[in-house]
Amino acid sequence: MFTSVDAQVAGQALRLITFGVPRLTSTSVRDQYAEMEARHDTIRTWLLTEPRGYAGMRGALLLPAENPEHDYGVIFMSGSGYIRFSGHGVIALATVLIETGVVPIDGPEVRITFDTYVGPIQARASVDQGRVRSVRYRNVPSFRAMHNAPLRIGDDEIVVDVAFGGNWYVIAQVDTFGLSLDASDASALSQLGNDILRAAKDTFVLSHPDDPTLTDLQGVIFVGAPSSEDATSRNATVYPGGVIDRSPNATGMAATMACLAADGELSVGDTFIAESIHDTAMTGRMVVGTEVGAYPAVTVEIAGRGVVTGMHQFFVDPSDTSADSLAAS
Repeated sequence: MFTSVDAQVAGQALRLITFGVPRLTSTSVRDQYAEMEARHDTIRTWLLTEPRGYAGMRGALLLPAENPEHDYGVIFMSGSGYIRFSGHGVIALATVLIETGVVPIDGPEVRITFDTYVGPIQARASVDQGRVRSVRYRNVPSFRAMHNAPLRIGDDEIVVDVAFGGNWYVIAQVDTFGLSLDASDASALSQLGNDILRAAKDTFVLSHPDDPTLTDLQGVIFVGAPSSEDATSRNATVYPGGVIDRSPNATGMAATMACLAADGELSVGDTFIAESIHDTAMTGRMVVGTEVGAYPAVTVEIAGRGVVTGMHQFFVDPSDTSADSLAAS
């Protein structure tokens, strides 16, 4: 038996596993990632893929923090593997911890520090009458590593940017492909994004100047003009397998903001409001300019609202081979 508390941020789900995972013996977050993958990976597939989950489901596991100044360690994951960092996950976790009473409310702002694979991240939740109204966090430094990089897709050559915002992304302008960022074009965006992602993984060698373990390309972000006058941009992030993020993708927003800053289109203090393909929104703000290795970089703050959607019990029958077949597909 396993239990979870589920939440969503701007439409993107997070499943916090609260019972059923054996105690991990490792102390550092990075070692805990490795131990979870090596010894307990079936739990990830049981809870995040069909029939208990679905392709777009994200998950998290909270652990004791190695550093006493941090509140929790956290492992982020998805149906396809492990995620180094999840911005919407931080917002969802803070909301769950406060609204379930695990973290007490001691004023209009509650702070929770998570030890993540990419470093400590502090969530700051604005609370009113016992409810979390919004959560913001300061992201790790974000930067553009490649600008107008050529990439061959079949017989065509396109140009893309590659940027880091807590995860690595390929960023492309949607109008160059004759597509829109409406839900009606989701299928075409999914297929094209998957093609670009496969080609990019075969073409680009990614290396974070401060951390050589950060090499995984997370997805492809199609960006375009917003549909609302209040928004700055609209995007659709395509993950491996063609899954489209239901939210504007917090770490993808940070990567996009780094590109805009590099082009001189975004300055410190500016606000950036991103829409998703489903018209949900999240807010970013440029906090400070910095550097990562030889790259100009920015630190941004991302804000959104989480909503608890349910508490669940799941059962795994050892004789149920059909569930394994669904997970594999």
